Amino acid sequence: MDHAFLALPLRRLADAALDRARQLGAHHAAAQIVRTRSSHLLLRDARTAASSDTSRTGLSVRLFGSRGRGFASTVELTAEAAVDAADRAWEVACAGFTSFAEEPVHHDAVWVSAYDVNPFDVPESDRAALLADWSTTLLAQAPVSSVLALCNATQENRFYADLAGTTTTQQSIRVHPQVVVAGVHPRTGSMRTLRSVGPPTARGWEYLGGAGWDWAGEIEAMPDQLAAKLGAGPVEPGAYDLVIDASNLWLTIHESVGHATELDRALGHEISYAGTTFATPDLLGSLRYGSELMTVTADRTAPHGMATTGFDDEGVAAQSWPLVERGVLTGFQFDRSTAAALGATRSTGCSYAESASHVPLSRMPNVSLAPSATPCSTDDLIAGVEDGIYLAGSDSWSIDATRSDFQFTAQRCHRIRAGRLAEPLAGVAYHSSTTDFWSSLAGLGDASIVTAFGADLCGKGRPAQSAAASHSCPSALFTRVPVHYVGEAT
Repeated sequence: MDHAFLALPLRRLADAALDRARQLGAHHAAAQIVRTRSSHLLLRDARTAASSDTSRTGLSVRLFGSRGRGFASTVELTAEAAVDAADRAWEVACAGFTSFAEEPVHHDAVWVSAYDVNPFDVPESDRAALLADWSTTLLAQAPVSSVLALCNATQENRFYADLAGTTTTQQSIRVHPQVVVAGVHPRTGSMRTLRSVGPPTARGWEYLGGAGWDWAGEIEAMPDQLAAKLGAGPVEPGAYDLVIDASNLWLTIHESVGHATELDRALGHEISYAGTTFATPDLLGSLRYGSELMTVTADRTAPHGMATTGFDDEGVAAQSWPLVERGVLTGFQFDRSTAAALGATRSTGCSYAESASHVPLSRMPNVSLAPSATPCSTDDLIAGVEDGIYLAGSDSWSIDATRSDFQFTAQRCHRIRAGRLAEPLAGVAYHSSTTDFWSSLAGLGDASIVTAFGADLCGKGRPAQSAAASHSCPSALFTRVPVHYVGEAT
């Protein structure tokens, strides 16, 4: 645990805010001190182009009374400022009673995410040297003409205390390296780019050395993948059987299942910004979401998941629960404020705020697609397709306000002919409705090819705030999915 964070007067500040909240008549209140440290390092063609290392710390107070709920925050870490924040939270409490699910009390709980090397303990010169080495290796290989290499690192420290007696102290680490290569076709002069598919993760600097992802293997493969992309021809629009690699499918899970099963979205709380969802509480247990092969789980306990935590921002212990079982909608994501709307007596522990200046919202946990229990590799899925398309790596996407109709593209696409990968394709976009797409799920890889990908800048709320979540899945086969040509993006 970070000693500089622990050296702050955490309990004294929280006690000052909570004592004031109690005096005001709050029947529940929570104080939270959050410090977030972020670093960004960018190299262009093996030379440092930009770097930053920032830290922000603040205190927030959230309280519930007979009149409603209120929130206020401050960046001044004094007892007087904490009391003032409690007063302001009380003043802004809205009219009307707000329900709040009861939860077990956790005394002096401590949780630290799993990592070996804190990236903030690695000198910037060493971090830059590794990215420069990757860049130099790529620049030596045709057709690579330019390389962007970057790495973002984040450390979050949170101290939480509430009137019920729960106190938690937590620290989480995550990193996100990326490489983007560019090349020019020798005859046509057209330029294409290719981005690495290695995902962001809740690990330390050891991740860039190969713990959890084969970065050396991906760097070695990128020149040939870029050459194939430069020579790719346009896809012929039509309906195809698709074998979608986990590096692409995770984003479809995120958008069409993860966001669609957020209860606050179903209740209309996000309608002015992120929209609503077709999956509403009255359909729980009856909505046919997909084929019987589709089982999706929400989870905040998975090792190295970016939404993994010990306790959420309402003091609720991390847990896992089903969202879709054998193709039927069976669960939602919610917090203590929205639990009652579903008739639940407990929260699923999804409360999270980007910083102390942001109101805690119900945010997406790690949402993952279960693999097949029958042995099956990606090659096995491809071998079963007579005429189709293989897609890998996430790229652009769009989805409507109800999370129903969508379109996704990919970093790399190949035609499948007679059970084998054939020529590369350009401009491939698959589009469908969520339930039609998942109902066409006809094959799943097994657990040996499950990989966790994810998003570390998922936006939500007004004012907008970001959160991170991971999505584990295997490669999967979908039948007769509409595909159209969207041009050859450079």
